[in-house]
Amino acid sequence: MTLGTMWAFLGAALAVGLSGVGSAVGVGLAGRAASGVVSEDPEKFTKVLILQLLPATQGLYGFAVAFLALLKLDVFGGGADALYNTISVTGGLGIFAACLPMAIGGLLSAIHQGKVACAGIALVAKRPEEQSKGLIFTAMVETYAIIALLVSVLAVFLPNWS
Repeated sequence: MTLGTMWAFLGAALAVGLSGVGSAVGVGLAGRAASGVVSEDPEKFTKVLILQLLPATQGLYGFAVAFLALLKLDVFGGGADALYNTISVTGGLGIFAACLPMAIGGLLSAIHQGKVACAGIALVAKRPEEQSKGLIFTAMVETYAIIALLVSVLAVFLPNWS
Protein backbone atom coordinates (compact mmCIF):
# COMPACT_ATOMS: atom_id res chain seq x y z
CA MET A 1 0.00 0.00 0.00
CA THR A 2 1.39 3.41 -0.91
CA LEU A 3 1.58 6.39 1.40
CA GLY A 4 -0.89 8.17 -0.88
CA THR A 5 -3.37 5.32 -0.51
CA MET A 6 -3.00 5.44 3.27
CA TRP A 7 -3.78 9.18 3.30
CA ALA A 8 -6.86 8.58 1.17
CA PHE A 9 -8.04 5.80 3.50
CA LEU A 10 -7.50 8.05 6.49
CA GLY A 11 -9.68 10.72 4.88
CA ALA A 12 -12.44 8.19 4.23
CA ALA A 13 -12.17 6.89 7.79
CA LEU A 14 -12.42 10.40 9.23
CA ALA A 15 -15.44 11.24 7.06
CA VAL A 16 -17.42 8.26 8.30
CA GLY A 17 -15.95 8.20 11.81
CA LEU A 18 -16.32 11.83 12.84
CA SER A 19 -19.72 12.19 11.19
CA GLY A 20 -20.83 9.03 12.96
CA VAL A 21 -19.59 10.30 16.32
CA GLY A 22 -21.45 13.58 15.78
CA SER A 23 -24.63 11.73 14.86
CA ALA A 24 -24.34 9.44 17.87
CA VAL A 25 -23.93 12.42 20.21
CA GLY A 26 -26.76 14.39 18.56
CA VAL A 27 -29.18 11.47 18.51
CA GLY A 28 -28.22 10.62 22.09
CA LEU A 29 -28.89 14.15 23.33
CA ALA A 30 -32.25 14.26 21.59
CA GLY A 31 -33.08 10.74 22.74
CA ARG A 32 -32.65 11.68 26.37
CA ALA A 33 -34.96 14.66 25.94
CA ALA A 34 -37.46 12.57 23.99
CA SER A 35 -37.49 9.86 26.66
CA GLY A 36 -38.40 12.43 29.29
CA VAL A 37 -41.30 13.70 27.22
CA VAL A 38 -42.58 10.21 26.40
CA SER A 39 -42.39 9.18 30.07
CA GLU A 40 -44.90 11.94 30.82
CA ASP A 41 -47.04 11.57 27.68
CA PRO A 42 -46.54 8.40 25.59
CA GLU A 43 -48.78 9.75 22.83
CA LYS A 44 -46.05 12.23 21.85
CA PHE A 45 -43.68 9.39 20.85
CA THR A 46 -43.99 9.88 17.07
CA LYS A 47 -43.63 13.65 17.28
CA VAL A 48 -40.42 13.49 19.31
CA LEU A 49 -39.00 10.50 17.42
CA ILE A 50 -38.93 12.51 14.19
CA LEU A 51 -36.94 15.25 15.92
CA GLN A 52 -34.58 12.73 17.48
CA LEU A 53 -33.78 11.10 14.14
CA LEU A 54 -32.67 14.26 12.31
CA PRO A 55 -29.08 14.34 13.65
CA ALA A 56 -28.56 10.79 12.32
CA THR A 57 -28.30 12.01 8.74
CA GLN A 58 -24.75 13.31 9.13
CA GLY A 59 -23.51 9.80 9.85
CA LEU A 60 -25.14 8.65 6.63
CA TYR A 61 -23.58 11.53 4.70
CA GLY A 62 -20.14 10.64 6.10
CA PHE A 63 -20.66 7.03 5.03
CA ALA A 64 -21.57 8.21 1.52
CA VAL A 65 -18.42 10.36 1.24
CA ALA A 66 -16.22 7.52 2.51
CA PHE A 67 -17.83 5.12 0.04
CA LEU A 68 -17.25 7.54 -2.85
CA ALA A 69 -13.62 8.05 -1.82
CA LEU A 70 -13.12 4.27 -1.79
CA LEU A 71 -14.77 4.05 -5.21
CA LYS A 72 -12.32 6.67 -6.42
CA LEU A 73 -9.52 4.40 -5.19
CA ASP A 74 -11.14 1.46 -7.02
CA VAL A 75 -10.92 -0.77 -3.97
CA PHE A 76 -14.13 -2.60 -4.86
CA GLY A 77 -13.20 -3.58 -8.39
CA GLY A 78 -9.71 -4.97 -8.09
CA GLY A 79 -9.97 -7.82 -5.64
CA ALA A 80 -7.14 -8.32 -3.16
CA ASP A 81 -4.77 -6.23 -5.27
CA ALA A 82 -7.01 -3.15 -5.02
CA LEU A 83 -5.24 -1.95 -1.89
CA TYR A 84 -1.99 -1.83 -3.84
CA ASN A 85 -3.28 0.57 -6.49
CA THR A 86 -0.72 3.28 -6.91
CA ILE A 87 -1.82 6.74 -5.92
CA SER A 88 0.69 9.47 -5.31
CA VAL A 89 1.12 11.13 -1.95
CA THR A 90 -0.31 14.30 -3.48
CA GLY A 91 -3.33 12.38 -4.76
CA GLY A 92 -3.86 10.71 -1.39
CA LEU A 93 -3.59 14.02 0.41
CA GLY A 94 -6.07 15.46 -2.07
CA ILE A 95 -8.65 12.78 -1.26
CA PHE A 96 -7.88 13.20 2.45
CA ALA A 97 -8.54 16.94 2.17
CA ALA A 98 -11.69 16.32 0.12
CA CYS A 99 -13.11 14.20 2.96
CA LEU A 100 -12.42 16.79 5.67
CA PRO A 101 -15.44 19.07 5.05
CA MET A 102 -17.79 16.15 5.69
CA ALA A 103 -15.74 14.87 8.61
CA ILE A 104 -15.63 18.20 10.45
CA GLY A 105 -18.96 19.55 9.21
CA GLY A 106 -20.71 16.28 10.01
CA LEU A 107 -19.26 16.10 13.51
CA LEU A 108 -20.16 19.64 14.50
CA SER A 109 -23.49 20.00 12.71
CA ALA A 110 -24.84 16.73 14.13
CA ILE A 111 -23.99 17.73 17.69
CA HIS A 112 -25.56 21.16 17.28
CA GLN A 113 -28.54 19.71 15.47
CA GLY A 114 -29.06 17.39 18.43
CA LYS A 115 -29.10 20.39 20.75
CA VAL A 116 -31.65 22.19 18.57
CA ALA A 117 -33.69 18.99 18.41
CA CYS A 118 -33.75 18.96 22.23
CA ALA A 119 -35.25 22.43 22.20
CA GLY A 120 -37.79 21.29 19.59
CA ILE A 121 -38.66 18.31 21.79
CA ALA A 122 -39.21 20.69 24.73
CA LEU A 123 -41.49 22.73 22.46
CA VAL A 124 -43.49 19.60 21.59
CA ALA A 125 -43.76 18.75 25.30
CA LYS A 126 -45.50 22.04 26.01
CA ARG A 127 -47.22 22.73 22.71
CA PRO A 128 -47.54 19.61 20.51
CA GLU A 129 -49.31 21.56 17.79
CA GLU A 130 -46.06 23.50 17.21
CA GLN A 131 -44.03 20.43 16.15
CA SER A 132 -43.52 21.82 12.63
CA LYS A 133 -41.68 24.84 14.05
CA GLY A 134 -39.35 22.55 16.00
CA LEU A 135 -38.72 20.56 12.82
CA ILE A 136 -37.90 23.71 10.84
CA PHE A 137 -35.45 24.93 13.49
CA THR A 138 -33.76 21.54 13.57
CA ALA A 139 -33.68 21.22 9.77
CA MET A 140 -31.93 24.59 9.43
CA VAL A 141 -28.78 23.06 10.93
CA GLU A 142 -29.02 20.28 8.31
CA THR A 143 -28.29 22.89 5.63
CA TYR A 144 -24.66 23.04 6.70
CA ALA A 145 -24.30 19.28 6.74
CA ILE A 146 -25.61 19.22 3.17
CA ILE A 147 -23.14 21.92 2.14
CA ALA A 148 -20.29 19.88 3.68
CA LEU A 149 -21.55 16.78 1.85
CA LEU A 150 -21.66 18.57 -1.50
CA VAL A 151 -18.21 20.09 -1.08
CA SER A 152 -16.69 16.73 -0.18
CA VAL A 153 -18.42 14.90 -3.04
CA LEU A 154 -17.35 17.52 -5.57
CA ALA A 155 -13.80 17.60 -4.22
CA VAL A 156 -13.48 13.82 -4.38
CA PHE A 157 -14.70 13.59 -7.97
CA LEU A 158 -13.79 16.79 -9.79
CA PRO A 159 -10.00 16.66 -9.78
CA ASN A 160 -8.06 13.75 -11.18
CA TRP A 161 -6.37 12.56 -7.99
CA SER A 162 -3.65 10.15 -8.99
